Amino acid sequence: MTDSTRSRGTKVARVIDEYELSGMGAEIEAAWTGESGERTSLRDLADEFNERVLEEALRESGVSALTFEVSGTYEALRHGSGSEETRARRRLEREDIDVDELLGDFVTHQAIHTYLTKEREATLPERDENAVDRKIESIDKLNGRVAAVTDTAIESLIPDEELERADYEVLVDVRVVCSECGSDHSVGDLLRQGGCDCADRN
Repeated sequence: MTDSTRSRGTKVARVIDEYELSGMGAEIEAAWTGESGERTSLRDLADEFNERVLEEALRESGVSALTFEVSGTYEALRHGSGSEETRARRRLEREDIDVDELLGDFVTHQAIHTYLTKEREATLPERDENAVDRKIESIDKLNGRVAAVTDTAIESLIPDEELERADYEVLVDVRVVCSECGSDHSVGDLLRQGGCDCADRN
């Protein structure tokens, strides 16, 4: 089934049709599932997708992507300073590109996830639970080492009266906060559940 004949219920599918990005759906699915090698993250896939959209918008305006620094322009639009974004906008506007419309067609990593799982019904390979457990065990050992070094440092300062004697308890708690939804997770919980679930809520 081609991208154009699939359901167009998601933004990614609409943009694929609108910009005639033939084969893009299969391409990002293979990259996400690791079909062609190492898996690509949803965030990286969103950036790659958006750069293709920018490249196609330039082509439709008669501008060769070879003479236009696509990656740098995209970076300036999405993450650049105010002056960098302004320069990128002006350059695109000189090529008769509606920048606000273009930005509206850029997608997030959540949108990529929804498209892959809902429309393409893609799934990730079975996770190696033993690998996850090994990672968590390694992190726990490092946390224990940090706690031990800290405890030793505290004890070494007490005889020289650099630190008042007291009963101290050293706690090491590494937390992971999702930059999109702000949810807070322990490292173990995040790894065991396979990441934050904010993408599933979009």
